[in-house]
Amino acid sequence: MENTFDVALIETQPLDLHFLAENTAHAAQAFIAAGTAANTVRSYRSALSYWSAWLKLRYGQVLGDAPLPAAVAIQFVLDHLARPVEDCSWSHLLPVAIDHALVDGRAKSRLGPLAYSTVQHRLAVLGKWHRVKGWDSPTDMPALKTLLRSAQKAQVRQGVTVRKKTAMALEPLQAMLATCTDGVRGIRDRALLLLAWSGGGRRRSEVVALQVGDVRRLDVDTWVYSLGATKTDTAGARREKPLRGPAAHALAAWLAAAPVTTGPLFRRLYRGDKVASQGLGGDQVARIVKRRAQLAGLEGDWAAHSLRSGFVTEAGRQGVPLGDVMAMTEHRSVATVMGYFQAGSLLGSKAADLIKGDD
Repeated sequence: MENTFDVALIETQPLDLHFLAENTAHAAQAFIAAGTAANTVRSYRSALSYWSAWLKLRYGQVLGDAPLPAAVAIQFVLDHLARPVEDCSWSHLLPVAIDHALVDGRAKSRLGPLAYSTVQHRLAVLGKWHRVKGWDSPTDMPALKTLLRSAQKAQVRQGVTVRKKTAMALEPLQAMLATCTDGVRGIRDRALLLLAWSGGGRRRSEVVALQVGDVRRLDVDTWVYSLGATKTDTAGARREKPLRGPAAHALAAWLAAAPVTTGPLFRRLYRGDKVASQGLGGDQVARIVKRRAQLAGLEGDWAAHSLRSGFVTEAGRQGVPLGDVMAMTEHRSVATVMGYFQAGSLLGSKAADLIKGDD
Protein backbone atom coordinates (compact mmCIF):
# COMPACT_ATOMS: atom_id res chain seq x y z
CA MET A 1 0.00 0.00 0.00
CA GLU A 2 1.23 3.46 -0.84
CA ASN A 3 2.36 5.65 2.04
CA THR A 4 0.60 8.65 0.55
CA PHE A 5 -3.14 9.05 0.21
CA ASP A 6 -5.43 11.36 -1.68
CA VAL A 7 -7.80 12.63 0.99
CA ALA A 8 -10.34 13.68 -1.62
CA LEU A 9 -13.62 11.80 -1.27
CA ILE A 10 -13.64 8.58 -3.29
CA GLU A 11 -16.90 8.04 -5.21
CA THR A 12 -18.98 5.99 -2.80
CA GLN A 13 -19.71 2.45 -3.95
CA PRO A 14 -21.56 -0.35 -2.13
CA LEU A 15 -19.23 -2.42 0.02
CA ASP A 16 -18.25 -5.84 -1.30
CA LEU A 17 -18.84 -7.81 1.90
CA HIS A 18 -17.23 -11.00 0.56
CA PHE A 19 -14.09 -9.12 -0.44
CA LEU A 20 -13.92 -7.34 2.92
CA ALA A 21 -14.39 -10.59 4.82
CA GLU A 22 -11.52 -12.22 2.92
CA ASN A 23 -9.31 -9.18 3.38
CA THR A 24 -10.04 -9.03 7.11
CA ALA A 25 -9.38 -12.74 7.56
CA HIS A 26 -6.00 -12.27 5.89
CA ALA A 27 -5.18 -9.34 8.18
CA ALA A 28 -6.28 -11.28 11.26
CA GLN A 29 -3.85 -14.10 10.45
CA ALA A 30 -1.07 -11.92 11.84
CA PHE A 31 -2.70 -12.05 15.27
CA ILE A 32 -3.38 -15.76 15.04
CA ALA A 33 0.23 -16.42 14.07
CA ALA A 34 1.35 -14.35 17.05
CA GLY A 35 -0.57 -16.63 19.42
CA THR A 36 -3.26 -14.13 20.39
CA ALA A 37 -6.14 -15.66 22.38
CA ALA A 38 -9.13 -16.74 20.26
CA ASN A 39 -11.62 -14.39 21.95
CA THR A 40 -9.23 -11.49 21.48
CA VAL A 41 -8.74 -12.37 17.81
CA ARG A 42 -12.52 -12.18 17.31
CA SER A 43 -12.53 -8.69 18.80
CA TYR A 44 -9.56 -7.69 16.65
CA ARG A 45 -11.19 -9.15 13.54
CA SER A 46 -14.24 -6.94 14.08
CA ALA A 47 -12.05 -3.85 14.39
CA LEU A 48 -10.02 -4.80 11.33
CA SER A 49 -13.24 -5.32 9.37
CA TYR A 50 -14.21 -1.75 10.10
CA TRP A 51 -10.77 -0.43 9.18
CA SER A 52 -10.95 -2.30 5.88
CA ALA A 53 -14.41 -0.92 5.08
CA TRP A 54 -13.55 2.65 6.05
CA LEU A 55 -10.27 2.65 4.13
CA LYS A 56 -12.00 1.28 1.02
CA LEU A 57 -14.67 4.00 1.09
CA ARG A 58 -12.50 6.90 2.25
CA TYR A 59 -9.35 6.26 0.18
CA GLY A 60 -10.14 3.46 -2.25
CA GLN A 61 -7.56 1.35 -0.40
CA VAL A 62 -7.64 -1.72 1.86
CA LEU A 63 -5.43 -3.09 4.60
CA GLY A 64 -2.40 -4.35 2.74
CA ASP A 65 1.22 -5.27 3.03
CA ALA A 66 2.59 -1.88 4.05
CA PRO A 67 2.08 0.36 7.10
CA LEU A 68 -0.47 3.16 7.13
CA PRO A 69 0.77 6.73 7.52
CA ALA A 70 -0.08 8.79 10.59
CA ALA A 71 -2.29 11.09 8.50
CA VAL A 72 -4.74 8.24 7.93
CA ALA A 73 -5.02 7.47 11.64
CA ILE A 74 -5.59 11.17 12.37
CA GLN A 75 -8.29 11.31 9.67
CA PHE A 76 -9.94 8.26 11.27
CA VAL A 77 -10.20 10.14 14.57
CA LEU A 78 -11.58 13.27 12.93
CA ASP A 79 -14.09 11.21 10.95
CA HIS A 80 -15.43 9.33 13.95
CA LEU A 81 -15.18 11.48 17.08
CA ALA A 82 -17.77 14.21 17.51
CA ARG A 83 -16.49 17.61 18.51
CA PRO A 84 -18.37 20.73 19.70
CA VAL A 85 -18.84 23.49 17.11
CA GLU A 86 -19.84 27.14 17.38
CA ASP A 87 -23.61 26.67 17.57
CA CYS A 88 -23.27 24.33 20.58
CA SER A 89 -23.96 21.28 18.41
CA TRP A 90 -21.61 18.38 17.71
CA SER A 91 -20.01 17.50 14.39
CA HIS A 92 -17.66 14.95 12.85
CA LEU A 93 -15.94 14.84 9.46
CA LEU A 94 -17.14 11.50 8.08
CA PRO A 95 -18.96 12.30 4.81
CA VAL A 96 -22.66 11.47 4.93
CA ALA A 97 -22.46 9.22 1.85
CA ILE A 98 -19.68 7.14 3.42
CA ASP A 99 -21.54 6.96 6.73
CA HIS A 100 -24.60 5.57 4.94
CA ALA A 101 -22.45 3.13 2.95
CA LEU A 102 -20.86 1.80 6.14
CA VAL A 103 -24.28 1.25 7.71
CA ASP A 104 -25.74 -0.28 4.53
CA GLY A 105 -22.72 -2.58 4.33
CA ARG A 106 -23.23 -3.62 7.99
CA ALA A 107 -19.78 -2.43 8.97
CA LYS A 108 -21.50 0.08 11.28
CA SER A 109 -24.69 -0.36 13.29
CA ARG A 110 -26.01 3.19 13.00
CA LEU A 111 -25.25 6.58 11.53
CA GLY A 112 -23.22 9.17 13.42
CA PRO A 113 -20.00 9.38 15.40
CA LEU A 114 -18.51 6.54 17.41
CA ALA A 115 -17.91 6.47 21.15
CA TYR A 116 -14.44 7.52 22.29
CA SER A 117 -13.82 4.04 23.71
CA THR A 118 -14.67 2.45 20.35
CA VAL A 119 -12.29 4.75 18.46
CA GLN A 120 -9.61 4.10 21.06
CA HIS A 121 -10.04 0.32 20.73
CA ARG A 122 -9.88 0.41 16.93
CA LEU A 123 -6.73 2.49 17.02
CA ALA A 124 -5.22 0.08 19.54
CA VAL A 125 -5.98 -2.84 17.21
CA LEU A 126 -4.43 -0.97 14.29
CA GLY A 127 -1.32 -0.33 16.38
CA LYS A 128 -1.14 -3.95 17.49
CA TRP A 129 -1.50 -5.13 13.89
CA HIS A 130 1.39 -2.91 12.81
CA ARG A 131 3.63 -4.11 15.63
CA VAL A 132 2.85 -7.77 14.94
CA LYS A 133 3.84 -7.15 11.31
CA GLY A 134 7.08 -5.51 12.46
CA TRP A 135 6.15 -1.99 11.27
CA ASP A 136 6.21 1.39 12.95
CA SER A 137 2.67 2.14 14.07
CA PRO A 138 0.92 5.39 13.12
CA THR A 139 -0.77 5.24 16.52
CA ASP A 140 2.57 5.95 18.19
CA MET A 141 2.91 9.34 16.53
CA PRO A 142 2.88 12.32 18.97
CA ALA A 143 0.40 14.26 16.80
CA LEU A 144 -2.19 11.49 17.09
CA LYS A 145 -1.71 11.14 20.86
CA THR A 146 -2.12 14.89 21.30
CA LEU A 147 -5.30 14.84 19.20
CA LEU A 148 -6.78 12.01 21.26
CA ARG A 149 -6.04 13.74 24.55
CA SER A 150 -7.67 16.95 23.30
CA ALA A 151 -10.68 15.04 21.96
CA GLN A 152 -11.18 13.24 25.25
CA LYS A 153 -10.96 16.48 27.23
CA ALA A 154 -13.50 18.13 24.90
CA GLN A 155 -15.94 15.27 25.41
CA VAL A 156 -15.49 15.27 29.18
CA ARG A 157 -16.16 19.02 29.32
CA GLN A 158 -19.39 18.42 27.43
CA GLY A 159 -20.49 15.73 29.88
CA VAL A 160 -19.67 12.73 27.69
CA THR A 161 -18.35 10.02 29.99
CA VAL A 162 -17.08 6.50 29.40
CA ARG A 163 -19.58 3.89 30.55
CA LYS A 164 -18.13 0.96 32.45
CA LYS A 165 -19.81 -2.26 33.42
CA THR A 166 -21.00 -2.31 37.03
CA ALA A 167 -18.43 -3.81 39.37
CA MET A 168 -19.73 -6.75 41.39
CA ALA A 169 -18.52 -5.97 44.90
CA LEU A 170 -19.33 -8.28 47.82
CA GLU A 171 -22.91 -7.16 48.50
CA PRO A 172 -24.24 -7.59 44.94
CA LEU A 173 -22.38 -10.90 44.69
CA GLN A 174 -24.13 -12.12 47.82
CA ALA A 175 -27.47 -10.93 46.47
CA MET A 176 -26.92 -12.90 43.25
CA LEU A 177 -25.84 -16.00 45.16
CA ALA A 178 -29.03 -15.81 47.19
CA THR A 179 -31.01 -16.41 43.98
CA CYS A 180 -29.16 -19.66 43.24
CA THR A 181 -31.83 -21.91 44.76
CA ASP A 182 -33.32 -23.30 41.55
CA GLY A 183 -31.99 -26.85 41.57
CA VAL A 184 -29.06 -27.94 39.43
CA ARG A 185 -29.05 -24.62 37.56
CA GLY A 186 -28.63 -22.76 40.83
CA ILE A 187 -25.86 -25.11 41.96
CA ARG A 188 -23.99 -24.57 38.70
CA ASP A 189 -24.46 -20.80 38.68
CA ARG A 190 -23.37 -20.49 42.31
CA ALA A 191 -20.17 -22.47 41.63
CA LEU A 192 -19.45 -20.45 38.49
CA LEU A 193 -19.98 -17.06 40.14
CA LEU A 194 -17.87 -17.96 43.16
CA LEU A 195 -15.02 -19.49 41.18
CA ALA A 196 -14.88 -16.56 38.76
CA TRP A 197 -15.09 -13.98 41.55
CA SER A 198 -13.23 -15.55 44.50
CA GLY A 199 -10.73 -17.23 42.21
CA GLY A 200 -9.24 -13.92 41.14
CA GLY A 201 -11.81 -12.21 38.94
CA ARG A 202 -11.52 -14.58 36.03
CA ARG A 203 -12.35 -13.53 32.49
CA ARG A 204 -15.26 -15.37 30.90
CA SER A 205 -12.90 -16.96 28.37
CA GLU A 206 -10.89 -18.40 31.27
CA VAL A 207 -14.01 -19.71 33.00
CA VAL A 208 -15.33 -21.56 29.96
CA ALA A 209 -11.89 -22.96 29.17
CA LEU A 210 -11.63 -24.77 32.51
CA GLN A 211 -11.80 -28.56 32.37
CA VAL A 212 -12.74 -30.99 35.13
CA GLY A 213 -9.10 -32.09 35.24
CA ASP A 214 -8.03 -28.53 36.01
CA VAL A 215 -9.49 -28.62 39.54
CA ARG A 216 -8.39 -30.66 42.53
CA ARG A 217 -9.32 -30.80 46.18
CA LEU A 218 -6.75 -30.14 48.91
CA ASP A 219 -9.07 -30.40 51.92
CA VAL A 220 -12.71 -29.85 52.81
CA ASP A 221 -12.33 -26.06 52.65
CA THR A 222 -9.74 -25.69 49.88
CA TRP A 223 -9.57 -26.50 46.18
CA VAL A 224 -7.14 -25.27 43.55
CA TYR A 225 -7.69 -24.79 39.84
CA SER A 226 -5.13 -24.50 37.05
CA LEU A 227 -5.01 -21.84 34.36
CA GLY A 228 -3.38 -22.46 31.01
CA ALA A 229 -3.00 -19.94 28.21
CA THR A 230 -4.87 -16.69 28.87
CA LYS A 231 -5.10 -13.22 27.36
CA THR A 232 -2.06 -12.00 29.31
CA ASP A 233 -0.12 -15.28 29.54
CA THR A 234 -0.02 -17.00 26.16
CA ALA A 235 2.79 -19.41 27.02
CA GLY A 236 0.33 -21.92 28.45
CA ALA A 237 2.38 -22.82 31.56
CA ARG A 238 0.01 -24.13 34.25
CA ARG A 239 -0.56 -21.78 37.20
CA GLU A 240 -2.61 -22.86 40.20
CA LYS A 241 -5.01 -20.50 41.99
CA PRO A 242 -6.75 -21.23 45.30
CA LEU A 243 -10.46 -21.54 46.04
CA ARG A 244 -11.35 -21.38 49.71
CA GLY A 245 -14.45 -21.52 51.89
CA PRO A 246 -17.74 -20.87 50.07
CA ALA A 247 -16.11 -21.10 46.62
CA ALA A 248 -14.61 -24.51 47.45
CA HIS A 249 -17.90 -25.78 48.86
CA ALA A 250 -19.85 -24.53 45.83
CA LEU A 251 -17.47 -26.26 43.42
CA ALA A 252 -17.75 -29.53 45.34
CA ALA A 253 -21.56 -29.26 45.22
CA TRP A 254 -21.55 -28.71 41.46
CA LEU A 255 -19.28 -31.68 40.78
CA ALA A 256 -21.55 -33.81 42.96
CA ALA A 257 -24.66 -32.61 41.11
CA ALA A 258 -23.05 -33.16 37.70
CA PRO A 259 -20.86 -36.22 38.23
CA VAL A 260 -18.38 -35.94 35.38
CA THR A 261 -14.72 -36.88 35.27
CA THR A 262 -13.56 -35.31 32.01
CA GLY A 263 -14.47 -32.46 29.70
CA PRO A 264 -15.67 -28.92 30.39
CA LEU A 265 -16.08 -27.95 34.03
CA PHE A 266 -19.11 -25.69 33.51
CA ARG A 267 -21.73 -27.13 31.19
CA ARG A 268 -24.99 -26.32 29.52
CA LEU A 269 -28.23 -27.70 30.91
CA TYR A 270 -31.04 -29.36 28.98
CA ARG A 271 -34.67 -29.23 29.98
CA GLY A 272 -35.26 -30.87 33.30
CA ASP A 273 -31.82 -29.74 34.50
CA LYS A 274 -30.07 -32.53 32.62
CA VAL A 275 -26.36 -31.76 32.39
CA ALA A 276 -25.07 -31.63 28.81
CA SER A 277 -21.69 -32.74 27.55
CA GLN A 278 -21.11 -29.34 25.90
CA GLY A 279 -19.44 -26.58 27.86
CA LEU A 280 -20.78 -23.07 28.31
CA GLY A 281 -19.80 -20.32 25.90
CA GLY A 282 -18.53 -16.90 26.90
CA ASP A 283 -21.85 -15.25 26.02
CA GLN A 284 -23.66 -17.67 28.33
CA VAL A 285 -21.47 -16.61 31.25
CA ALA A 286 -22.55 -13.03 30.60
CA ARG A 287 -26.20 -14.10 30.45
CA ILE A 288 -25.87 -15.94 33.78
CA VAL A 289 -24.53 -12.78 35.44
CA LYS A 290 -27.31 -10.64 33.96
CA ARG A 291 -30.03 -13.15 34.87
CA ARG A 292 -28.89 -13.46 38.47
CA ALA A 293 -28.65 -9.67 38.80
CA GLN A 294 -32.19 -9.35 37.47
CA LEU A 295 -33.49 -12.04 39.84
CA ALA A 296 -31.78 -10.22 42.72
CA GLY A 297 -33.40 -6.93 41.70
CA LEU A 298 -30.05 -5.22 41.21
CA GLU A 299 -29.78 -2.08 39.11
CA GLY A 300 -26.71 -1.55 36.96
CA ASP A 301 -25.06 -2.54 33.71
CA TRP A 302 -24.02 -6.09 34.54
CA ALA A 303 -21.78 -8.31 32.43
CA ALA A 304 -19.20 -11.06 32.78
CA HIS A 305 -16.55 -8.36 33.33
CA SER A 306 -18.45 -7.32 36.47
CA LEU A 307 -16.91 -10.36 38.18
CA ARG A 308 -13.36 -9.25 37.38
CA SER A 309 -13.76 -5.57 38.20
CA GLY A 310 -15.79 -6.42 41.31
CA PHE A 311 -13.09 -8.70 42.69
CA VAL A 312 -10.49 -5.95 42.34
CA THR A 313 -12.82 -3.32 43.80
CA GLU A 314 -13.64 -5.46 46.83
CA ALA A 315 -9.97 -6.34 47.35
CA GLY A 316 -9.13 -2.63 47.48
CA ARG A 317 -12.02 -2.06 49.84
CA GLN A 318 -10.72 -4.73 52.22
CA GLY A 319 -7.13 -3.47 52.08
CA VAL A 320 -5.60 -6.42 50.24
CA PRO A 321 -2.10 -5.49 48.96
CA LEU A 322 -2.09 -4.64 45.27
CA GLY A 323 0.64 -7.21 44.56
CA ASP A 324 -1.52 -10.00 45.99
CA VAL A 325 -4.48 -8.86 43.89
CA MET A 326 -2.46 -8.81 40.68
CA ALA A 327 -1.01 -12.25 41.46
CA MET A 328 -4.59 -13.57 41.46
CA THR A 329 -5.96 -11.58 38.52
CA GLU A 330 -2.77 -11.79 36.44
CA HIS A 331 -3.09 -8.18 35.33
CA ARG A 332 0.16 -7.09 33.72
CA SER A 333 -0.54 -3.36 33.87
CA VAL A 334 -0.75 -1.55 37.20
CA ALA A 335 -2.55 1.30 35.45
CA THR A 336 -5.30 -1.05 34.27
CA VAL A 337 -6.03 -2.51 37.69
CA MET A 338 -5.60 0.66 39.75
CA GLY A 339 -8.85 2.32 38.68
CA TYR A 340 -10.97 -0.41 40.24
CA PHE A 341 -8.57 -0.98 43.14
CA GLN A 342 -8.54 2.67 44.19
CA ALA A 343 -12.32 2.90 43.92
CA GLY A 344 -12.59 0.08 46.44
CA SER A 345 -9.87 1.30 48.79
CA LEU A 346 -11.36 4.78 48.97
CA LEU A 347 -14.65 3.38 50.26
CA GLY A 348 -12.93 2.78 53.60
CA SER A 349 -10.81 5.91 53.55
CA LYS A 350 -10.96 8.17 56.58
CA ALA A 351 -10.61 11.09 54.20
CA ALA A 352 -14.12 10.32 52.90
CA ASP A 353 -15.62 10.46 56.38
CA LEU A 354 -14.33 13.70 57.88
CA ILE A 355 -17.76 14.98 58.84
CA LYS A 356 -19.53 12.66 61.24
CA GLY A 357 -23.30 12.43 61.33
CA ASP A 358 -25.27 13.44 64.39
CA ASP A 359 -25.56 10.78 67.06
